[in-house]
Amino acid sequence: MLSASLPDDSRFGLRRQVRLTGPLRLDGGGSLGPLDIAYETYGSMNADRSNVILICHALTLDQYVASDHPVTGKPGWWWRLVGPGKPIDPGRHFIICSNVIGSCMGSSGPASLNPETGDPHAMRFPVLTIGDMVRAQALLLDHLGVDRLAAVVGGSMGGMQALTWPTLFPARVESCIVIASTARHSAQNIAFHEVGRQAIMADPNWRGGDYYADGQVPGAGLAVARMAAHITYLSEAGLTEKFGRRLQGRDSKTFGFDADFQVESYLRHQGLSFVERFDANSYLYITRAMDYYDIADDHGGSLAKAFAGSRTRFCLVSFDTDWLYPTAESRAIVHALNASGAQASFVELSSPFGHDAFLLECPELNRVVDGFLRGGRA
Repeated sequence: MLSASLPDDSRFGLRRQVRLTGPLRLDGGGSLGPLDIAYETYGSMNADRSNVILICHALTLDQYVASDHPVTGKPGWWWRLVGPGKPIDPGRHFIICSNVIGSCMGSSGPASLNPETGDPHAMRFPVLTIGDMVRAQALLLDHLGVDRLAAVVGGSMGGMQALTWPTLFPARVESCIVIASTARHSAQNIAFHEVGRQAIMADPNWRGGDYYADGQVPGAGLAVARMAAHITYLSEAGLTEKFGRRLQGRDSKTFGFDADFQVESYLRHQGLSFVERFDANSYLYITRAMDYYDIADDHGGSLAKAFAGSRTRFCLVSFDTDWLYPTAESRAIVHALNASGAQASFVELSSPFGHDAFLLECPELNRVVDGFLRGGRA
């Protein structure tokens, strides 16, 4: 087993990568191993290792939760919540965030090399589930000597992972914070993902996923996939306030198909910038894992059974303008937790930003997370 050493007392993120021998048994059959897991850490473990917080990232994010992204140079994606003086504080907590398997920021995925052939796995990489991602995180924690988590925290797809942790490893999770997420992917969400996948696979440069050798990536298809998905992260009110029907850099319509409107230009920019930092095949794999996600289905159709006997404390947070994972989805989880006898608290926050509210300025979210981690309720 190749490994990286534990971090020192620095409060800054330290880039880590470890190769684990595995094998990691997969829900779809077969196994994965050896597997690489890229991760970052912040803060230090205390003497009894009781201050560890695992942060799980969303679909297109990564392990750089509170440190600058090496490709874009932008600050960590959750710098508002994680950092000195923030609710998740490296001065109090030992914070771990790993890149999910199937992704493209250092963990094993379709772009990584098959040790048997020396070529990228591409579409020969096994199809994954959210549960597989969580089991890979558990292997990382084993390697780091972490037996129990003070908390597992995540928003969106990260919330799916966080919610899955107590169902797979109930003895290892003291508390769980699930933000803007769900216990299963809806038909509408699957439909949006399928549009994105078809856009990628229709790009002539996709070539069945074997595009790594010449670097001619299916950028056009991936950009369209990102544009379609990005719409679901916003709210109608937010789009109207930010863009309305205002024109982009012109006084009148062109009566053509250029980006006449500011919202069109914005979406095109989002698509093109996404291509620079993300792999198209990884997008296919991770969206498929999200579509397969249904905790109740793994427990005889009963969500309450998934948490039966759980000693984990749960905190659920939703946003009133999130139509991707609306409040009703969080309430369903809370009802199931109540039915199972688990300790759960819930709050719906108001925000104009739609699903993306969990990543943006929201002082109320910070107060909820801080209070819950200190032993209170939402």
